[in-house]
Amino acid sequence: MYRIITVEREYGSGGGEIAGELAKQLGWKLWDHALTEEIAKFANVDCSTVERCEERADSAFQRLVKVFWRGSQERSIPLASAFDSDSFVTVGHQVMEKVAEAGNCVIVGRGAPYFLRQRAEAFHVFLYAPHEEKLSRLMKLGKSKRDAEELLETIDRDRITFVKRYFGADWPTRCLYHLMINTGVGNESVISTIMKTMHSLEHSPVSV
Repeated sequence: MYRIITVEREYGSGGGEIAGELAKQLGWKLWDHALTEEIAKFANVDCSTVERCEERADSAFQRLVKVFWRGSQERSIPLASAFDSDSFVTVGHQVMEKVAEAGNCVIVGRGAPYFLRQRAEAFHVFLYAPHEEKLSRLMKLGKSKRDAEELLETIDRDRITFVKRYFGADWPTRCLYHLMINTGVGNESVISTIMKTMHSLEHSPVSV
């Protein structure tokens, strides 16, 4: 029985919004922005301080960590400068395991399918979309076309580098996912497909 859904996504594909609606329909806990808060709490860092602190210029790799862990918020929330990339990933892994142990949750990004790949109760989804679809979604959220294009050019490239460095894998790692969906078909269709596929696998006999 699946008790965890991880939602990894291309930037701009609507992953955060879809995950939120999915969690709502299931009556499960959504771990997206709340996961950043939980990491701050776990590391004994005041969350309001984390949210208010000014974005500082740091090493290229520390920037990659920040991009990866912000989830659907991406670059909008600065993270505590006390964390270097290695310690931040360590803390994040601990929090992820704690969240997974509680179950009945939808986790957005932040390396969840890698950290939780050994958990049989986790259902892993990857969301992607054509460039124009992602551009359209970002502009509907208030991004200028120029900013949206720049973010689409850099965010996923940073994720590729991050996953290669910490997990020794190519991003997306297709063999990790139960389902990969083009969100261009619409949020409702994506959510319906996820739920139907998950329930189908739960009731399918195990092949040997």
